Amino acid sequence: MNPLTVRQHDTTTGPVLHVAGDLDFDQAPVLRGRLDQLSLSPGQCLVLDLSGLEFCDSSGITALLAARQHALAAEADVVLAAVPANLLRVLTLVGLDQVFTLRPDSSAAS
Repeated sequence: MNPLTVRQHDTTTGPVLHVAGDLDFDQAPVLRGRLDQLSLSPGQCLVLDLSGLEFCDSSGITALLAARQHALAAEADVVLAAVPANLLRVLTLVGLDQVFTLRPDSSAAS
């Protein structure tokens, strides 16, 4: 198991969260906790850079959906950037590739 790390850097368009490690049942609360502390303004874009993500289960996907809800509640956008191939396949299978805006990397998101 790889512990989840969430690093944040702010850009002119909004915060970028670099999510690395395992986003699973045990670690999803780490991401949710960071989201709870994150203030977004209307019109901003929250970018979740998943380039360092090694594993994501259904609890992790639920946490990603919670991030989307958090952004929508603030009238902000959300982008998933650098989604690993295995997670992209799951998102596509369950139709979430139609729900999330996906970008090849975090620089393309801003």
